[in-house]
Amino acid sequence: MGSNIEDNQDDVPMELQLKGKKASSQKLKRHDSLDVEASKMPNAKQVVGLSVLLKLAFQSIGVVYGDIGTSPLYVFSSIFLEGVKHEDDILGALSLILYTITLIPVIKYVFIVLQANDNGDGGTFALYSLICRYSKVGLIPSTMAEDSDVSTFKLDMPDTRTRRASHLKSMLENSQFAKFFLLIATMLGTSMVIGDGVLTPCISGTSLISLSFILTELLSAIGGVKAAAPEAMTEGRIVWLAVAILIVLFMFQRFGTEKVGYTFAPILCLWFVLIAGIGVYNFVIYDIAIFRALNPMYIVSYFQRNGKDAWISLGGVVMCITGAEALFADVGHFSVRSIQISMCFVTYPALILAYLGQGAYLMKNADDVANTFYASIPKTIYWPMFVIAVLAAIIASQALISGTFAIIQQSLALGCFPRVKIVHTSKKHHGQIYIPEINNLLMIACVLTTIGFKTTEKLSNAYGIAVVFVMFLTSCFLVLVMILIWKTNILLIIVYVLIIGSVELVYLSSVLYKFEQGGYLPLALAMFLMFVMYVWNYVYRKKYHYELEHKISPLKVKEAVDATSSHRLPGLAIFYSELVHGIPPIFKHYVENVPALHSVLVFASVKSLPISKVPLEERFLFRRVKPYDLYVFRCVVRYGYNDMRNEEEPIEKLLVERLKNFIKEDYMFSIAANGGNQGETASLIEKDIEVLERASNMGVIHLVGEQDVVACKGSGVAKRMVINYAYNFLKRNLRESSNKVFDIPTKRMLKVGMTCEL
Repeated sequence: MGSNIEDNQDDVPMELQLKGKKASSQKLKRHDSLDVEASKMPNAKQVVGLSVLLKLAFQSIGVVYGDIGTSPLYVFSSIFLEGVKHEDDILGALSLILYTITLIPVIKYVFIVLQANDNGDGGTFALYSLICRYSKVGLIPSTMAEDSDVSTFKLDMPDTRTRRASHLKSMLENSQFAKFFLLIATMLGTSMVIGDGVLTPCISGTSLISLSFILTELLSAIGGVKAAAPEAMTEGRIVWLAVAILIVLFMFQRFGTEKVGYTFAPILCLWFVLIAGIGVYNFVIYDIAIFRALNPMYIVSYFQRNGKDAWISLGGVVMCITGAEALFADVGHFSVRSIQISMCFVTYPALILAYLGQGAYLMKNADDVANTFYASIPKTIYWPMFVIAVLAAIIASQALISGTFAIIQQSLALGCFPRVKIVHTSKKHHGQIYIPEINNLLMIACVLTTIGFKTTEKLSNAYGIAVVFVMFLTSCFLVLVMILIWKTNILLIIVYVLIIGSVELVYLSSVLYKFEQGGYLPLALAMFLMFVMYVWNYVYRKKYHYELEHKISPLKVKEAVDATSSHRLPGLAIFYSELVHGIPPIFKHYVENVPALHSVLVFASVKSLPISKVPLEERFLFRRVKPYDLYVFRCVVRYGYNDMRNEEEPIEKLLVERLKNFIKEDYMFSIAANGGNQGETASLIEKDIEVLERASNMGVIHLVGEQDVVACKGSGVAKRMVINYAYNFLKRNLRESSNKVFDIPTKRMLKVGMTCEL
């Protein structure tokens, strides 16, 4: 789309400026960058062949299910910390496990939550972006009306409107507190997931992906060594062996999720086959009547018999669904249908059989509850099974670490996290990334946590709070999606809240009981990470509003260009800033110190939309500052949080090509709207394109604004601490600068510094 912007129209949305031209322009056969066929849209519904679907389902086993798939290693030992007091308690606990796995991972995530994906991507930020796009509750200051025209921005929603949805939407949009609360809740949920990763190296997500669990899995797997050789393997040696495995695991992250996933998917498939087979063997040998645990009355009698102790033991039961959030967080790597197939036909049946077998074994060997998994393995396959258990635990860690990388990427794109280096490890799947700084920090935190906690029981207390909290937060966001977007029947929403919501609340109350026994750790980590995210987002918004208040009007730009008309240098200058609603104040600062301008000026603003991907054809928006002979343009370059920047070619080449198209369209729209001589217009187009090509051939200079921010005079102590110390500390320790983000050659980059008093 193109337009001729009058000097006094700088703040008018492009779509309003073009309103008068659209009618006449409809007669033109346009083939511009915004005409995208439905079949090419990322959110278009496409039919996936059965072979491709099965291939994706197989790959998902190696990435998504390592966490929840290895839960049989420690669930019963986490439930019965003080041993089994009554035989029927085993049936009660088993019944709780079976119904919890069925209700949360299968019914909630596989059949409900997966439908709330954001153009194929999942996780906490995906739910937040859905809500922001339907109702104007986002606090991203660079929002533009034109963003809603992006094909992937639009939502497929029922045509019906309900008074309930309209009322809730109006309430959210008109309440600054509601907007702030949604952002804080998103940050808190994301921080919880990342904090979990410190406890175990784990996945996403939703996305989400809990890192706190791998440590638990590794200690459980290594615990098998202790069972086989108690004299040789002391607790200290077991811990250091787990530390060594963690270090090796984090060192392999640089090779990428795809290579690791392809390597270990067969191993996890073998793992599921073996635990299912061992489960069948155990309930055939020890107690074929173990299926009576399907009777929920055993749950009732379990609580009647044990009272408070039964409620506390729910913190152990919840360990059977660790990693369920990964079903949603990793859906972007595969597809909804492939996740449903792999879960319903492989993972779920294998887990059910495994737990039934362990329950049957405990009915005859209740004293082995502290080491149920390894004690129930037939002796002839003990050591092969031990090796596979260790490998499966490592795979679980890999999946959850990858999810954390995805969460950091989403947070960064939405202005909620300091800029760090992102390495794309796959050209086919843009969601597969590696972040060196985060990887190293997680490795250090995981090693320290392993040394400090030492045992599975202590780690399960810390992990349980984070697991259940993220699940409950997902349910809260999902209810908003049901009301606002899906227009779900109110009775179905009530049923969801009463059944799934209440179950999650009960589990949350149980794990919070163990706050002093390790549950404080994920909360402390989450609070720290949330503080970092809030500080960065707060200053980001303050800095943007400062630029908006001090922006340069087109009239001032014209005066500056006229003043330097005798000093126009051959070449193209691109000014980078985050401001999308005007000319940034950095331009005035530059002109005052360098009284010369290049022959063509482009003010480029790079912004992130709250969606996963922006099609390349819809990435650039241009506007022109009149008069035409100034050769001054404004450009907004839009990315989604999963887009790979400069994937095809450097940004300057893409920008010049799109600018040529814009110049042609701009003149054509003017003819359609106002009339004119086509021959004369063709000559003007040729002239402008010639000027642009000559300027780009002479050389492109990239001017990047580097702003130092300080709290203004009279600011309170808290504000000064946040801006002058916390934010600037984070900024000084960033590794990824603007030239690295956009692949700007250092030799052709000029940084223009100025100080902003916020």
